Formats: sequence, structure tokens, C-alpha cells
Amino acid sequence: MSLYRDEGVVLRTQKLGEADRIVTILARRTGKIRAVAKGVRRTTSRFGARLEPFTHVDLQLHTGRTLDVVTQAETIRPYGEVLAADYPRYTAGSAMLETADRLTHGEKEPALRQFLLLVGGLRTLAERGHEARLVLDAYFLRSLAVAGYAPALDACAKCQAPAIRAFAIVAGGVVCGACRPAGAAVPAGETIGLMTALLRGDWATADASESRHRSECSGLVAAYLQWHLEHGIRSLRHVEREPV
Repeated sequence: MSLYRDEGVVLRTQKLGEADRIVTILARRTGKIRAVAKGVRRTTSRFGARLEPFTHVDLQLHTGRTLDVVTQAETIRPYGEVLAADYPRYTAGSAMLETADRLTHGEKEPALRQFLLLVGGLRTLAERGHEARLVLDAYFLRSLAVAGYAPALDACAKCQAPAIRAFAIVAGGVVCGACRPAGAAVPAGETIGLMTALLRGDWATADASESRHRSECSGLVAAYLQWHLEHGIRSLRHVEREPV
């Protein structure tokens, strides 16, 4: 039996048999782990509540033939308890968990930066210092950047010209008039400025943005994310957008 210890965030769970669950965790050192938590659906379980989505948990596991097995679990911070009481923050957090799951493809491939972004995003949501959709869009942009898909926002994604005319998802960000493909969006300059602020962590600028620019930013970021993932984020349908 090979034992190991790590900390991680529970991304999702699924039932297994009558009393067990398969738990998917994004861990600090190990990366994404799928493990069996035996007996956690029983009312007498020692750590069932510690292995719910949103929970930042310290784990001990042993390596199995197909799935590892959780043998110990201690809560570091139960973000779900805070977020469940606030629908916009809960749905934003759910979209974060789903995105983290999609962006970390292989199991047990270290993904420290994605783990730190997720923990930071959940903590920021729970602290309620910024509007929930701004936090979510910032998380989307930064997690895409870590994965190598950062959108070009300062110069044309194709020719690097400084004259920006549109935002083209297929081109990788903003484009000039000469490189603008058919169907490219033409967002306000303030919207591109907001995307830049969120990517850089400039919260003073982001918090001062207008609702219409936040709404336009959210639409572009969600479309850009899902195009790169080649799959929709189901949780996004429940996320509340800023009114225009």
C-alpha cells in the first residue's frame, strides 16, 4: 500500500454503489485526482461532509489499481458553507469548479498554478469584496492564461498592430481593421479595458466599471473560454449577469 498526503479542492462527486462516492479533487502537488471515498454516504461517516464540492481539504490517500482511496480528510476551509447562502456567488463558484476540471486534462499531472488560482478565486468570492461575476471573469481569464490561451488585448492578435477595431475569438483576441474576420465583435474600448484589468488584477479599475461594460465583458470572456475548451460550461447557464 502506497500512502501519500496532499491538500486540494473538491471539484465534483458521483455516487458509487450504495454508500461510496468517487471524488474528483484538484490537489496542490499531485494535480487532478479521482479517488474513492468509502462509506461517505452513510450517516455514520467520519468525513463525508468534508468531501463535498467547494471544500478545501487536507487528504491522505493510498494508491489503488484504478482509483486511489481516501483514508483521511480534514477540512482546511469549507467554502461551500459561505457560498451556498448567496446564489450569484454559489453559481459563479460552480462555474469555477467546472472550469478547473476541464482545464486540467490529465490525472496526476501537477497543476500548481491552476490550484492556486482556484483557491484564490473561491476565497475572493467568499470574502464578498468584489461583484461575483467580476471575480468569475477574472478567474476565467487568468486560468486561460495559465493554460496558454491568454487573449491578446493590447495589440492585434495577428499582426501586432496597435490600432484595435474588434475582438475575434478565432483570432485569439483583439484585431485591427485589416485582420478583422467576418463576425468579429466590436466591443467598447472600456470593455477591453475591463478585460485587461481583470487579467492583471487591477481591482480598482474593475470595481469602477459600468454595468454595460461588465455585461459585454462577461459575454466575450464566456465565449472565448468555451471556444478554447471546445465544450460548453454547463454551470454558466445559471450564472447571473449584470443588467445592461
